[in-house]
Amino acid sequence: MAKIESRLAALGLVLPPAFSPPPGIVLPYVNVRLTGNRAVIAGHGPQSPEGPLAPPLGKVGRDLTVEQGYMAARLTALSMLGYLKRALGDLDRISHWVRIFGMVNSAPGFVQQPAVINGCSDLILELWGPEAGAHARSAVGMAELPFGMPVEIEGEAQILA
Repeated sequence: MAKIESRLAALGLVLPPAFSPPPGIVLPYVNVRLTGNRAVIAGHGPQSPEGPLAPPLGKVGRDLTVEQGYMAARLTALSMLGYLKRALGDLDRISHWVRIFGMVNSAPGFVQQPAVINGCSDLILELWGPEAGAHARSAVGMAELPFGMPVEIEGEAQILA
């Protein structure tokens, strides 16, 4: 078994299947765009292991606690990894992470976006280590996110040919 997949299994984590949008919603883009030695990852939300959006949904700081937002960001990282696995065939092809852009569906006055997006960053660092997992990052608050998701995260990774 590949190194990253072995680490996921040891942590008891499962990559979800592809996301199916709600009826009537068309998403006309690719979730991972491979170009040269880069994998550009579209915005993802938290998925349950079965595939649909994972509850709870809503605004962090009103409907969700920071801890629930952190877990949503961790589930979002798993969604991103699922798409990367399908695009690359092997997560070990990721030589290092470049950047993460995290958006938090924030209640008015909520200012702990970095603590929420740490759920994604911490998992990447746990799986790839402090060198390959190190990434530049932004964590910003948004008035609304699609489908009421608490977080949406996009990123970029460098890949091996």
